[in-house]
Amino acid sequence: MTVATNRIDRLFEDRSRKRFIPFITVGDPTIEATFQIVTAMVEAGADVIELGVPYSDPLADGPTIQRASQRALENRVSISDALKLVARLRETGVEASLVLFSYVNPVFQYGIERFFADLAAHGADGVVIPDLPIEENGPAVEAAKKYGIHVISLVAPTSESRIKKIGEQATGFLYCVSSLGVTGARTDLRDDLADFLQKVKSSTNAPTAVGFGISTPEQVRAVAPHTDGVIVGSAIVQEIERYNEQLKDPELMPEAVGKIKTFVHQLASALQ
Repeated sequence: MTVATNRIDRLFEDRSRKRFIPFITVGDPTIEATFQIVTAMVEAGADVIELGVPYSDPLADGPTIQRASQRALENRVSISDALKLVARLRETGVEASLVLFSYVNPVFQYGIERFFADLAAHGADGVVIPDLPIEENGPAVEAAKKYGIHVISLVAPTSESRIKKIGEQATGFLYCVSSLGVTGARTDLRDDLADFLQKVKSSTNAPTAVGFGISTPEQVRAVAPHTDGVIVGSAIVQEIERYNEQLKDPELMPEAVGKIKTFVHQLASALQ
């Protein structure tokens, strides 16, 4: 399968440098705060930004991101708001790859063809749809291919016999789930994680990125030799939650964003 070259393809042309991929929820606590945080994360060394579309039943997400989604939903944040944010980021010169993270139901409600057309029109590069299995993703993949957008596949230790099939279909990068269960910061990584990542890498030509549970610079350094990119979500969302009230105050926001930027820089720097 071929997809028109976009920022993700160009980013991973050079596999000699590991890529840092943070996740945050759009609209937590406000759209303006998300804009400022994304800009700061790019300055801190982020290569790809995953922008979570808030959803009322986020099956793959743990309590931290569930709370973030709830806060954003209270602001009535939707796919349309996420797309407008992407367009604003592009208009202000952000060149990092931007990937939406959305569950399948909001995508279906939005309309598959319209969704991928609008992703391209607003300047997004890809989408992660965690509850869309590869056996059922044909219409989405076809629409994505038409508009030059990557559907980022997920592969988990439990995928077993499906790893090869998922790897063969993967484009953009292959999202490797480092631990069983839902997202969330963890103190320990799986003992067999390196073996799993090696098995995934041997199944695909796409770059790999590992996420779920990675939350400290030490963990980033530990997994870096086995992957092309490292994804951190809940640990960053926890920082946003910590400074939630300050982020809603225009006068206090710059200081809070600065603290989040420092945290992200520590994570990103662990890859160098």
